[in-house]
Amino acid sequence: MSYKIIGDSCTDLTEEMRKDGHFHIVPLTLQVGEDSIVDDRTFNQARFLKLVSESPVAPKSSCPSPDAYMELFKGEEDIYVITLSSNLSGSFNSAEVAKKLYLEENPHKNIEVINSCSASVGQTLIALKIQEFAGMGLGFKEITERVRKFRESLSTKFVLENLDTLRKSGRLTGLKAIISSVLNIKPVMYGTPEGTINKLDQARGIQKALGIMVDSVEKDVKNPEERIFAIAHCNNAERAKFVREEILKRVSFKDCIIVDTAGVSTMYAGDGGIIISY
Repeated sequence: MSYKIIGDSCTDLTEEMRKDGHFHIVPLTLQVGEDSIVDDRTFNQARFLKLVSESPVAPKSSCPSPDAYMELFKGEEDIYVITLSSNLSGSFNSAEVAKKLYLEENPHKNIEVINSCSASVGQTLIALKIQEFAGMGLGFKEITERVRKFRESLSTKFVLENLDTLRKSGRLTGLKAIISSVLNIKPVMYGTPEGTINKLDQARGIQKALGIMVDSVEKDVKNPEERIFAIAHCNNAERAKFVREEILKRVSFKDCIIVDTAGVSTMYAGDGGIIISY
């Protein structure tokens, strides 16, 4: 059967995936003050980061409409949709509405909406896993069952260079932000199985924080020889390469990919942020 993998624009694709006709992206819209930015191929990361740094308010995002999803449901028989964690965005609910409406008129289609319970490269790895299973010739039902099990085994972590977005959004008090900035404290965060964000640890200096993150991967990863280690960076390719080198010294992953963050992931990670999933 023909298939299509649709991700919302928090799914950070590799260049190879962008060229592969099986992968499609539905954009979210980002809002920074009075400026509205569509998170598609026109997204300009440098301009967005400048707008965020100059704005007194935190950037926001709005999810795609059901119509935007339904437009991409046309064509292939098997449709897989991967969304940002439903605890972080309404994208999943929008895709579910689109599925219900579309199947009323096209009951022959197979459509599965997957709440990634993650973001960025966590979504990327789910998309790659669907492609892998489809390439094995598995049927729609078996692919969806296997992918859900794979999602439950995923880990996503990140290190932030800058706490301004958290401060502006009210998730960090001004005093804590000032103290963290003065002391050069960098938080190490992780995604929970439910798709929320918690703090794993913190360190003084970005290199120490990245080291803590790498240590945590080495401690908790299972069957790395069967897994891809994915890194997304926001405007800092050298930092991403450093993380790759450090982790591959210690853990033998099947493969490692590095991507630059698109709009939504840029908003979450901030300038210099690093997101990993495995």
